[in-house]
Amino acid sequence: MKNLLIILLFFSTFGAFAQTQSQEEGKEKTEVTHKWRVSTPFFILTDPLGGGWNDRTSTQMIELHVKRNLDNKNIIGLKLATWRLFQPMGIQWWDGLLDKLDTESEFYPGHVRERGIGFTYQRMLWKGLFAAVEVLPQFQTYMDLDGNKIGNDFKLYNSYHVGYHIAFGKKKRFFIEPQIHVNHWMFDNNAPEAFKVIDDKWKNYFLFEPNIYLGVNF
Repeated sequence: MKNLLIILLFFSTFGAFAQTQSQEEGKEKTEVTHKWRVSTPFFILTDPLGGGWNDRTSTQMIELHVKRNLDNKNIIGLKLATWRLFQPMGIQWWDGLLDKLDTESEFYPGHVRERGIGFTYQRMLWKGLFAAVEVLPQFQTYMDLDGNKIGNDFKLYNSYHVGYHIAFGKKKRFFIEPQIHVNHWMFDNNAPEAFKVIDDKWKNYFLFEPNIYLGVNF
């Protein structure tokens, strides 16, 4: 519950900030254009699903986005990501996601390390409002509780985002992007049986995940 309150607090804070920024943008006549941007999700810095990099429930997540502004509306980029799963991603909020972080009833008998390089497309809709699609092919490595490799697999991980871009600082160099996204994945069919039994109980999508990207414009 504490993590959920933190998420809500961030979104309410940045929502107010976004409204202020929109008013200021309406007054400004000069627009600063940047060609490149680099960003990363805020929550990888806090690892809210675990208690540390060596903890049973740590996601050990690293994610980096490198994007190119084609014009003022269209942005393409590369997504580099790796994370470690200790339970299925398809457990929804209303299935008791936060409660299941404190019990091993839905934990894997080990971990799944996923890594990949994908593509992103972001479309600015109105002022800072945007929609984005991220497509990430991933190679999976299954490990038992002792860290021994027990299998490999592949999946295609897609996410669909709606958010707000807020630039600030000198020459609008820095930005934050509070957003909500829907995640969907497919083709992961070769999991070890002990992992597959747990996965099959849940969906192959996750709805309404909140996030905040932090970034720098160049």
